Amino acid sequence: MSTASRPPRTASRTISWLPVTVDNTVKRLAVLSLIGQTILIVTGGAVRLTASGLGCPTWPRCTDASLVNTPEMGIHGIIEFGNRLLTFALAAVALAMLVYLWNLRRERRDLFLLALGLLASIPAQAIIGGITVLTQLNPWVVGLHFLVSMALVVVATLLVNRAYGRTGKFRVAELPALPGVARPLMSAVALFSALAVCLGVVVTGAGPHAGDADAPRNNLDWDLFSHIHAVPAYLVTAGTLFALYVVFRDRIAGPFRTAVLLLLGITVLQAVIGFTQYYNGIPALLVGAHMLAAALLMSAATNAADLARSSPAK
Repeated sequence: MSTASRPPRTASRTISWLPVTVDNTVKRLAVLSLIGQTILIVTGGAVRLTASGLGCPTWPRCTDASLVNTPEMGIHGIIEFGNRLLTFALAAVALAMLVYLWNLRRERRDLFLLALGLLASIPAQAIIGGITVLTQLNPWVVGLHFLVSMALVVVATLLVNRAYGRTGKFRVAELPALPGVARPLMSAVALFSALAVCLGVVVTGAGPHAGDADAPRNNLDWDLFSHIHAVPAYLVTAGTLFALYVVFRDRIAGPFRTAVLLLLGITVLQAVIGFTQYYNGIPALLVGAHMLAAALLMSAATNAADLARSSPAK
């Protein structure tokens, strides 16, 4: 090989310490990404539920004169700016993941592209967040901001499954065969979970927790859309119960059984929180719990559908 065709020695030394297999660092970064995306939803909820949506009234600065919040802005400025800072932490995790996967970018293209998607989402989320502030918390823009976060929870869940070899073509262990109904059933449950989340955004846009006292609402009938929002939630519950029946009927063990049980537990928890908040005046603390449970639900539904898709059919 000629000198001109050789990679620079400095570059070779830089990447030589990076892993050539999916090691524990890669796995931990994947889990950290999922945890971070879930926390971002919780902190975003805290911004709205504490009326801190305009705690930083401008963007990309916190004020016209300061990049960060100032003492005069009080607790609302701290909450809003803290949520902005978390975005940078997630970007650092996603970038670290890409760096660690560099030597595997061709062999484990699945992991590399998922990590790249998480990193690419950071500036997109920042822009949507800026539009949210500049439009004085327009409920549709706020809802879009939330839905993108939910989509990132889905991506991060897939990243964890692939990193641990639970699903995909790089599985480290064979999954038990599932009945033919399992794959479309769990795909439908995941789809209805996403629909419930989307309709929940509409309900929130019509409700009292706008993020600021003067923020606009979408002027839809909150009570009506609350009932519409419940329909896909009922379908998620029914689908999960049927999946549980299939699991016990066919005596299915392993990860899929665990995934269905976890999904059922989160679905029941979400239903309890939803009914409790509806009949008790939508208290902020329960709304925040409902948002956290929604993120857990999307992750659990994605996990179950991913396992069903990766399992052989009977």
